[in-house]
Amino acid sequence: MSNKEKLLSVKNLSTEFLSGEGIHKAVKGISFDLHKGETLGLVGESGSGKSVTSLSLMRLIGNPGKISGGSVIYSERDDKQTDLLSLPEKEMRKYRGKELAMIFQEPMTSLNPVLTCGYQVAEAIMIHNRVSKTEAREDVLKLFRKVELPRPEQMFDAYPHQLSGGQKQRVMIAMAISCKPQVLIADEPTTALDVTVQATILKLLKNLQQETGMSLIFITHDLGVISEIADRVLVMYQGNIVEQGAIGDIFMKPAHPYTRGLLACRPRPDRKLRVLPVLSDFMKVDAEGKFSEKIFNETEELKKLELSPEQIIRERNKIYSGSPVLEVKNLSTWFPVRKGLFGKTKDYVKAVDDVSFNVYPGETLGLVGESGCGKTTLGRSIIRLVEPSSGQVIFRGYDFAGLRGKALRQTRKHIQIIFQDPYSSLNPRMTIGNAILEPMEVHRMHDNYEKRRMKVFELLEKVGLQADHFNRYPHEFSGGQRQRICIARALALEPQFIICDESVSALDVSVQAQVLNLLTQLKKDFGLTYIFISHDLSVVKFMSDKLIVMNKGKIEEAGYPEEIYANPKSDYTKKLISAIPGMKKDFSGN
Repeated sequence: MSNKEKLLSVKNLSTEFLSGEGIHKAVKGISFDLHKGETLGLVGESGSGKSVTSLSLMRLIGNPGKISGGSVIYSERDDKQTDLLSLPEKEMRKYRGKELAMIFQEPMTSLNPVLTCGYQVAEAIMIHNRVSKTEAREDVLKLFRKVELPRPEQMFDAYPHQLSGGQKQRVMIAMAISCKPQVLIADEPTTALDVTVQATILKLLKNLQQETGMSLIFITHDLGVISEIADRVLVMYQGNIVEQGAIGDIFMKPAHPYTRGLLACRPRPDRKLRVLPVLSDFMKVDAEGKFSEKIFNETEELKKLELSPEQIIRERNKIYSGSPVLEVKNLSTWFPVRKGLFGKTKDYVKAVDDVSFNVYPGETLGLVGESGCGKTTLGRSIIRLVEPSSGQVIFRGYDFAGLRGKALRQTRKHIQIIFQDPYSSLNPRMTIGNAILEPMEVHRMHDNYEKRRMKVFELLEKVGLQADHFNRYPHEFSGGQRQRICIARALALEPQFIICDESVSALDVSVQAQVLNLLTQLKKDFGLTYIFISHDLSVVKFMSDKLIVMNKGKIEEAGYPEEIYANPKSDYTKKLISAIPGMKKDFSGN
């Protein structure tokens, strides 16, 4: 790639933000080049500076932030070189969108909810190309076909809320490429998507790049995703580039402990580990944020962590020797589709359709499938957050689906749920100590306030937080810390059974590994039973004793995770497995 012409040359780029605690340097004098036709991967955890870097390239840093130094030299189509950081804002607008374009992480917040998808893309075309509305509409329809959106004419007139996550992301891609940019920056464009949708988006971006010859900067926290698309990789940590190189070199011979940690902490579907390696195994960070390498031999340590087939069989025999703690029998949850003047029901959406299975004490049952397969509705139907249409949920001999009033409240405290988004699960006006204490007050546990408060301290420390966090508010914590708070809240009622609903899908892979290890340890400490719901088969395989694959409200197949992974029976499961990013890629040249 070094023989190719440089399209973008970044020198000593620095970006900082002013806060009440002083100046925070988010990007610290980084330098790199982007070549024509190249895909450059930018990888790191939240807070590493990768998204701030992309926004700095586009000159989209607003108050209280500023680009405090450096240059971004862009080689234009006529070989003229321009420093984008020195241009007046009016001149920069001519480059932004036309020469350099960006796909943002969350399409729902990036699209205007009161304007149709087609109009928003057409607007970008009309601003930069000065064409008529009719011409712009035709261009948008061509773009929608190019990004493989179904029914382009209907999509043009649809509003963002009427599209799925993958469809909204395709609209954002169409908007970004509408003016045929030389550089496309994709900031975490697949993070919230199912693995199968993620795979199609990655393939789409590669095809568009080959067709147009554009250069691509692809930003993510997941090295598995990077392996599917990038030619070269920059690894960022605390505002610095700590390692860079060709994709094969980074995967086969990572030099920096941070890179090795990121690679190791992602669950692998080809092995069963007791716990996942975490970044602290590879590097030690002091109070000032400086790191030092720790000696960690991945090959030897992973062998120690790996469970043998005999150990797996022993643990399963122990789990499945008793009676089930939960029996789901012919459970269905249908939602009516009402049409017509008087709202008469014309049809039903069969979110859960005649599903039966058992869960045993101490088991983790994995539920996996794409968005819309029914797995979340099934979890919520079990706990009666959504009322099932028919069927039975037998919990420790009691028909949970038939309980009412006080009996329902008393039984429900034994089954808790941890939701996907910890921020929306917590009251922003309530301290995290009171959020954990509240359910104990409702159920009158531990006699008095002081005993309940001491229990909260104990739970905070159990999930890896500190007792003095009691009086802090949710916004003062990171995403991983907020998820730990939600886990502590679920444990407050001393449940026997916890439903984890996509509880790690929004987290960085390094933080995700910590939370998965925490859930594994808490299961042993408290004798818990889990239903673990996710669209990520590699995560579910690490956590689960048995696995259920769901599709269109029904059970597609069920069994032991390693057997399903090695010999999937259905085409749907094969598609899920083949979409796991990076796991089967060979960089050895064999």
